[in-house]
Formats: sequence, C-alpha cells, structure tokens
Amino acid sequence: MSDTNLNGRVGIVTGAAGGIGRAIALALGAAGAKVIVSDVRDGQGTVSAIETAGGQAIFVPCDVSDAAQVSDLVAATTGHFGRLDILVNNAGIAGGSHLAHELEPEDWDRVIAVNLRGPFLCVKYAIPAMIALGGGAIVNIASTYGLIGAPLAPAYCASKGALVNLTRQLAVDYGSQRIRVNAICPGYVDTDMGGYRANLPADQSAAANARREAGAARQPLGRQAQAEEIARVAVFLASGASSFMTGSIVAVDGGCTATFNHGHP
Repeated sequence: MSDTNLNGRVGIVTGAAGGIGRAIALALGAAGAKVIVSDVRDGQGTVSAIETAGGQAIFVPCDVSDAAQVSDLVAATTGHFGRLDILVNNAGIAGGSHLAHELEPEDWDRVIAVNLRGPFLCVKYAIPAMIALGGGAIVNIASTYGLIGAPLAPAYCASKGALVNLTRQLAVDYGSQRIRVNAICPGYVDTDMGGYRANLPADQSAAANARREAGAARQPLGRQAQAEEIARVAVFLASGASSFMTGSIVAVDGGCTATFNHGHP
C-alpha cells in the first residue's frame, strides 16, 4: 500500500469551493479519503467532481469565523462518516491592498477572523474527534506572506505569520496525542483568491493578473504554480508518507523565499 493512500480516512477541507481548496479536496478524494467540502460559497461542484472520479464527499457550508458553524461542521462530519482524520485549514481572504494607516479596523478584523480565528476554531473542534481516534493530521495553508514582509498587506501578512507559529505551537502540544500539524506556504498560485479579480472591471482584472505573472516570472522557477501542485504536498502532509513531520513549515513557492532580490529576473 502506498504511504499516500488515504483509504478509510475522512478529511475536512475548508474553502474548498474553488482554487487551492478545491484542488486539495479533489486530491484527497483521489487518494481514497472521504471528503467534507466546506465553504461559504456553494461547494457542490467540488463534491460532484469527487464523486464523478469515484470518491465520496459531502458539502457542509461553513463560515470558519463563526464558532457555532465550525462546531456544526465537525459534528456533521463525525455524524455522517463516523470519524475525522484530516483537517485542511485552507479558507482565507486577502483583504485588499492597503497601507497600515489607511486600513479600516473592521477590514483588519475580518482578515484576522477568517485567516487566524478560523483555523483556531477548526482545530478547537476537530482535535477532540482526532484524539478519540488516536491521532490525526492537520494541514494549515499559510502563505509566503507569513514568512516575509510584503507590500500593502499588513492584515494578511500578520494573519499568515501568526498561522505559521500557531502551527508550531499546536505541534508541540498535540504530538503526544499523535496529531501532526504542518503548514504549507504557497507562493504565486494561478488562482483568483476569493473571486477578487472576477469582481473587477475587465481591464483592472487583466492588470492584476499581469502583475502576478510578472512577479512570478522573477522567481527562480519563473512561473506561477498550479493549484494541483499545492494539493500534492497537502496529500503528502496528510498521509503516512510524512509520518515523522510535525511543526514543519513547507514553502511551495517556486523558490521565491530562497532569494533576497525580488526586483530582478
């Protein structure tokens, strides 16, 4: 049996209606896991794709910043599939581009609520179910912006930096319970996070995408990642293939955090 075989495992993926979350949900399903697709948007398309490929999945809507909804999400998971082995904390929002002194407090609060409070709530309610099974795997989707300072993203950088260190802290507390906690820090990924570009006029959307392409082109691998490339690492961290990894922060970034000068190709 392959170490990445997840047959018999059950996993929640938050923010799984599209982008990286959808790719992770599909990859977990392909590896044999039963998947709970969760999002504030309609995730039935992700469920259908998993089922078409021969897997099992259900959609449970959830705003991860709401404690009652997260509690209900975990209860729905264990009620439907009888267990919870894997949690992928992927749901997140960018929060727009602002200098700190121009950022409204409520906009700061919303980014922190989704990107940091959300993963905290998910682990709070998921960990007891994992302890009852004798272990589990948690994969937090952080960001390279949690490892470096980046322009015009004070709330996003703060939230992802905190998630990186929360990952380490949880690994310390729950290793004895056989719960492994690791994080992935993606760099430029070819997705439209939260539908940001889709909500812009066509010329602004094209300009925003061009900026991303230009930024990615300056990195050592010279391109954006596909969401599936992040998903393959998530499956690895969720599986027995990474059995001696916990508290690890894995940059999947085309080398962008390996180089200091981001201004030259």
